[in-house]
Amino acid sequence: MKIMLAAAAFSSEMSGVQRHALNAVRCLLTRPEISLVHLVVAPWQRSLVQTMAQSFGFEACARLRIHLAAMDRTPLGRNLWYYRGLPALAAQQHADLVHLTYPAPLDASAYACPTVVTLHDLYPYEIPANFGFRKVLFNRIILQQCLRNASAIACVSQITTERLRQYVPRQQHKAVRIYNCVEPGSNGPKSDGPSQLIGDRGPILGWQAKPFLLCVAQHRRNKNIPLLIRTFAQLLRSRRIDTEMKLLIVGIPGPETQRIHRAITRFRLAEKVVLLDGLSEAELDWCYTHCEAVVAPSSTEGFGLPVAEALLAGCRVVCSDIPAFHEVGDGHARFIPLDSHTEEALAAAIPEALAAPAQAPVSLPQFSTQVLGAQYLALYRKLLASAPSAAGVQTVAPERLPG
Repeated sequence: MKIMLAAAAFSSEMSGVQRHALNAVRCLLTRPEISLVHLVVAPWQRSLVQTMAQSFGFEACARLRIHLAAMDRTPLGRNLWYYRGLPALAAQQHADLVHLTYPAPLDASAYACPTVVTLHDLYPYEIPANFGFRKVLFNRIILQQCLRNASAIACVSQITTERLRQYVPRQQHKAVRIYNCVEPGSNGPKSDGPSQLIGDRGPILGWQAKPFLLCVAQHRRNKNIPLLIRTFAQLLRSRRIDTEMKLLIVGIPGPETQRIHRAITRFRLAEKVVLLDGLSEAELDWCYTHCEAVVAPSSTEGFGLPVAEALLAGCRVVCSDIPAFHEVGDGHARFIPLDSHTEEALAAAIPEALAAPAQAPVSLPQFSTQVLGAQYLALYRKLLASAPSAAGVQTVAPERLPG
């Protein structure tokens, strides 16, 4: 079975979508039934993919081929390539199935094989402020077109499946839940106890053995990063946390970047809050294993990736009381309500978490490469078994997957 994974995107830095695509490769390569994986990325993603392939240990894998999409970096260029270039590449490489790792324009009639799209969230409907008026309309059109034409929709969580039923009910019969892959980092769990401090070995040279809180989030409205910065400032002023504490925010810039910088300036936290992006997997693992706690105050999420990674690393976790985080962290995290008292609740939960004993790493086998590889294979087999010889979209309802 030859699978083509389309992961070409605008950003050249690591994001949740890119991590999903590369982890999907890991899942597929666990299955001997899959003879070849074609990973398609944009030219500006070459360095990122090469670094990730090396860290995952499959840069020399004979069953993986990496293709650079011949696309422009403009929105029009990327969308035209997905609509016209991807079908041509799939035909050229004789792919048995094409899997889009996020929604993009999809011409079902141009494919002689089934197509799958991963659905991460319904942000264009849930939180339009992430995009702005014009962009949100454009994103909704593309999302609807892609979901309508895909053979199957792989939702990364149960809550995303439910949001699909809510916002795009006509396509719910094509949905199947296949979680994001999340496994323990290469640096392993914490071993030095709750007071583990940052040193010059980490990704931030210049921090001299200071404790820090970690937030892994793109600069988007739903991540509530300004709220976290206000709360952090309040905790420092009131001395409810160590006055040497810092806040590390890891995530690519976005629509909220200016607001985040304004908040840092307003509360005079330039020496206390650090924004980073483009970290390697090893550097991100280091952040998890050395932080005092992970804080995730999002208003909505499609999947609780930072919460899952934090639990696997043995971090204390403070997060918002939303379905995606409950789906990942029930019984292991401190949940704060999203209401008029959220800031007060967050300000109380962080010191409580810091005062608690260090948490042991949590086992999350449902997110493993082996389990998810079997689920992807079951979905692909179902679609291929029901696919006609001629091109055209299939709308077969996938069976319940193993695991």
